[in-house]
Amino acid sequence: MKKVLNNNWTLLIALVIITSSCNKVKEDDEGLPFFNSYEFTPEWISADSPEYTKIHTIPDFSFTNQNGETITKETVDGKIYVANFFFTSCGSICPKMTDNMEILQNKFKNDDAVLLLSHTVAPEIDKVPVLKEYAKEKGCISGKWHLLTGDKEALYSIAKKQYFAGDSIGYFGKANDFLHTENFILVDKKQRIRGIYNGTLAIEMDRIIEDIITLKKEN
Repeated sequence: MKKVLNNNWTLLIALVIITSSCNKVKEDDEGLPFFNSYEFTPEWISADSPEYTKIHTIPDFSFTNQNGETITKETVDGKIYVANFFFTSCGSICPKMTDNMEILQNKFKNDDAVLLLSHTVAPEIDKVPVLKEYAKEKGCISGKWHLLTGDKEALYSIAKKQYFAGDSIGYFGKANDFLHTENFILVDKKQRIRGIYNGTLAIEMDRIIEDIITLKKEN
């Protein structure tokens, strides 16, 4: 029986390795996939496919950053950006996510084509002055890394229904259920989701950096 179990585990591991290798080859051949739902199923869709025009895109939005400036879809139009959701008084996953966002900021600080958007999930607390102080403390570069606040309903709606930041729990949950997610979401120049990452892991930043470089090569 033990030998059978060991053989089964060996087969399972082999299948995982083969699947990962196939996905890597597919990414190398066809670029990054698209993500069109909270299930985060990667889809490779060519420009000549009927499905290409149906790819999920982030809709119009309007929030306020740490400098009191209005940030909209026009701000990110033609840009690649990484979005996440946090709150300044969080003592668990948020400090790790902020440190990892700083890694991305430092990597692309001289690249105007790449932006970072961190949305607060506690706008009743994280007003502009609070975000301003937090940005100063964390070394956020104005114009590169936007800490966003605004209407709570709008923030939660875009987080759960558009970025799928809360996975299926957030997507199907109540609108005012508190959102606490470690997801970093990579969005391309046309506001389409191209990658999902664990924002608490520094090693994932290497993958984001590599994927951003890939996106920069797309038309």
